[in-house]
Amino acid sequence: MKLFKMLMIAAFTILSVTLFAQTKGGRVDTSKHTVYYTCSMHDSIAMKQPGNCPICGMKLNLSKKEEMKMSITKNYTCPTHASVVKDQPGVCPICGITLNLSAKEKSKLPYACPMHPDVKSDKDGKCPKCGMNLVQKKTK
Repeated sequence: MKLFKMLMIAAFTILSVTLFAQTKGGRVDTSKHTVYYTCSMHDSIAMKQPGNCPICGMKLNLSKKEEMKMSITKNYTCPTHASVVKDQPGVCPICGITLNLSAKEKSKLPYACPMHPDVKSDKDGKCPKCGMNLVQKKTK
């Protein structure tokens, strides 16, 4: 029982320190951070822009670190220009296409198509692919 209490106190302390450290004293981080793209076959390749691997020609993907950062924040991305990422909805400054929610944000939406799991919405309606009614996800 004593061990359990000590573990709970340690976990609570770590959690509270982590949460308060994230706020940076109430200031918002407005600095521009560099985004890196890597090849899934060649970890040594790191580029600042999307494109193809200079060794094998495969498409470069966001690095694992960048994917983790983007999974935490609410992101809107351009379907055509992967380098355009914003934290608010709007249009792409390059091509004018409406920015889409990231995959993580889409997974939080309460309604989904039973036949097409990638189709999600914040309100009830019909699937644009098959016309079926969107169903509300079950909460745990």
